[in-house]
Amino acid sequence: MELLKKLSQTPGISGREERIRALIKEELEKLADEVKVDAIGNVIAFKKGKSGGKKVMISGHMDEIGFIVSQIEGGFLRLSPVGGLDPRNLVAQRVVVHGRKDLRGIMMPAIKPVHIMTAEEAKAPLKISDLYVDLGLTQEETEKLVRIGDPVTIDREFIEFGANVSGKAMDDRAGVWVMIEALRQVKEHEVDIYAVASVQEEVGLRGATAGAYGIRPDIGVALDVTLAVDGPGSSKQYQVTALGEGAAIKIMDSASISNYKLVDFMRSLAEENQIKYQMEILPRGGTDAGAIERVQTGCPVITLSVPTRHVHSNVETINIEDIKNTAALLAKFLETAHKGDFAL
Repeated sequence: MELLKKLSQTPGISGREERIRALIKEELEKLADEVKVDAIGNVIAFKKGKSGGKKVMISGHMDEIGFIVSQIEGGFLRLSPVGGLDPRNLVAQRVVVHGRKDLRGIMMPAIKPVHIMTAEEAKAPLKISDLYVDLGLTQEETEKLVRIGDPVTIDREFIEFGANVSGKAMDDRAGVWVMIEALRQVKEHEVDIYAVASVQEEVGLRGATAGAYGIRPDIGVALDVTLAVDGPGSSKQYQVTALGEGAAIKIMDSASISNYKLVDFMRSLAEENQIKYQMEILPRGGTDAGAIERVQTGCPVITLSVPTRHVHSNVETINIEDIKNTAALLAKFLETAHKGDFAL
């Protein structure tokens, strides 16, 4: 899990993916015939197939949710969110402001301490706009080191505990890890493989749209996390997936409906190769598949997901065997995709 740790802890909010892009590019260059960065910032790795027939695009997004500095007032920083953030997960957090140098700070809401808060004030819902960052610096010192628009990420250590790992940005560094690991595992393959580490997924599937437009794939496979709603406070009805139950083969989310022939093919592959899997229907949220299937004349798509607890928080948690099973299933698919007929 050393690579996953590096992927998790390297910063890269949507639109400012330069550091995580460099790491991913370095890893993909060890495995691909050709690696390039396109105009929007996607890393695209190409592996030539034996037959040079079908083009399979696999896509996992490299960007993470976070903030940009929107105002400097009295040495404190106000923030604008980048991606979908829940303010309830963000109280009393350590952050890193990526200014002229990396600066550690504390993020807190601009509200009274509980000791002097009225009962009515305590009932008020917390908003993202309430948050600020304390760098421990004066206004003058801050302005020398921080500019409006600088990115801010959560400062969170990656840990292994029990059968799981936890850290920030598992969404979707886990998907990127699956892509890299599958390319390591894949042996002979007939199809041409285009492995895309996409940008700006968290703000509208933008990188995958541009990537698919240039590749024009015959098949698209998105790699992402999905909800494991399997802890206290949830019922079976809303579970979506559960940790430890294997790779998730997506049937549908709010951005795409997986090609049913691809779903059946993946399910059969998992069973034939004794790869643990579960089926997924996600009521809200989407993946790069929603972008890939709509570009130019379109193509059949599917998503393979890594079940994840506490999604869109800084303690996103995955099961080690689940992520390994997801990579193994993707590798088997890339080796056998030429055998499938996915036309409707």
